[in-house]
Amino acid sequence: MASPRGRQAHGNETREVLLAAAERLFAEQGVAAVSNRQVSEAAGQANNFAVGYHFGTKADLVLAIVRRHAPSIERRRAEMLAAIKGSADLRDWIGALVRPSTEHLASLGSPSWYARFIAQATTDPALRQIVTDEALASASMREVIEGLNRLMPILPEEVREERSDMSRQLIVHTCAERERALHAGTPTPRATWEAAAVGLVDALVGLWRAPFTPTK
Repeated sequence: MASPRGRQAHGNETREVLLAAAERLFAEQGVAAVSNRQVSEAAGQANNFAVGYHFGTKADLVLAIVRRHAPSIERRRAEMLAAIKGSADLRDWIGALVRPSTEHLASLGSPSWYARFIAQATTDPALRQIVTDEALASASMREVIEGLNRLMPILPEEVREERSDMSRQLIVHTCAERERALHAGTPTPRATWEAAAVGLVDALVGLWRAPFTPTK
């Protein structure tokens, strides 16, 4: 009979296999198109109820995938914030928004599925809110947003919110498209994730510094 520690280790291993399978299937097919049964089968689990047993609902599974990657991204962002503390350079703060994700994606190697998973999850209104709330629960992400707002006081609040949303869309979908191209072996505009981050920072600095037209 397996010991409690052995059962826990087996349970953790099963969770990891299920998370990896779900991330790949969600990235390739979309979250709504994939059933818990398909995730279990892809993970090599004979029990079709394994996903529900280990995670609960599909929304819980999505959140677990996000949290599986969060420590690496959070660590990188915290290091960047420590390095730019007190900076008045917009590029530094945009970099702290972009580079934690691109560096994490680079660390995953190829193929990876996380960028496409996030793009798929954020097309679903309910799941987008879960992913957004999880991101905003991060103290380092809130510090980045505060830094951007502090450097752009001329922008009305609604314009800042709009550009924050545009920034998220640009980062998510640019990374997803690059990851998809790398997986397919097709050409990418930039040779490396580092170069892709430079392009994103350039574009986002332009976005945040762009003029705005007051509306009535």
